[in-house]
Amino acid sequence: MRGILLALSAISLTLAGCDANDEAAKVAKAPAGPRLTVGQSETTDWQDVSAEVTTVDQAQVFARIPGILVSLSVKAGDTVRRGQVIGRVVDNQSGYQAQALAAQSAQAQADLARVRFLYQNGVYAKARLEQAETAASAARAQHAAMAAVAGQGAVVAPANGRVLKADIPAGAPVAPGMPIAVITAGDTIVRLEMPETLAARVHAGSRVTASGNPGVGTVIKLYPSVTAGQVVADVAMPGIDNQLIGRRVAARVETGKRKAMLVPAGFVTNRFGIDYVMLVAKDGSAAQVPVQTAASAEPGKVEILSGVASGDVLAGVTGQ
Repeated sequence: MRGILLALSAISLTLAGCDANDEAAKVAKAPAGPRLTVGQSETTDWQDVSAEVTTVDQAQVFARIPGILVSLSVKAGDTVRRGQVIGRVVDNQSGYQAQALAAQSAQAQADLARVRFLYQNGVYAKARLEQAETAASAARAQHAAMAAVAGQGAVVAPANGRVLKADIPAGAPVAPGMPIAVITAGDTIVRLEMPETLAARVHAGSRVTASGNPGVGTVIKLYPSVTAGQVVADVAMPGIDNQLIGRRVAARVETGKRKAMLVPAGFVTNRFGIDYVMLVAKDGSAAQVPVQTAASAEPGKVEILSGVASGDVLAGVTGQ
């Protein structure tokens, strides 16, 4: 009986040893699937910045004479065309002066007609006629000048666009140079506000993306000044929504190129918040190693910051 027990124990130890060897072989052997040799490739650097939807220019409509704003026919959101009269300022004093000068001009014309008749009939000398003609001409000029001043009371849109602001009520007194309305002028753009450290890395032609807009824009102008540590750049953005001028949006601007290790996302797995890759050795064995990763601007890829080196071979972990 004792011999039988010893034989059974030897058989059990032999089987256990075989199972352990098989399990070790499974762990050491790399899984079947795609392979990738890690290397440095060129990628684009992007920087998150603040931006505003605006227009190339904004035209302010100013009062040109002092007086009372008797009418303003537009409101915020209305579309106007260049030269359109959108309001009128009346100066009562100018009106009285214009009436007085109109009367003087009419009287001078009547005097000229009478003097000319008498001159033609030999009553007045030519000098008297010339004097009357000069007086009539001066009266007409004064009346025309006053009429021109009165005409400056018209509030005229300086450009085609949309009214952004027109909040002065009719009947309010205004002074010369007082803004009455603000009108958009030019194409809709995205205006970036960037830290001054990016001024040397952003240039005309740099690509830009904006939240809520599927298109990719390009920088068309970089302003050569710094205000409160910020530089400003204008971006032509196809398809940008211009319903809300002044709307703030999040944007990303291209700031240059650099070398990076980019791998398809299928070669990286995550367990308990840690990223791993399957590293394949030269003898065909494999091991999972932790890596530090970062998001990449290229779709479907991630950037490996540490954990592997150029020339390492990775095995796919998702069957991609």
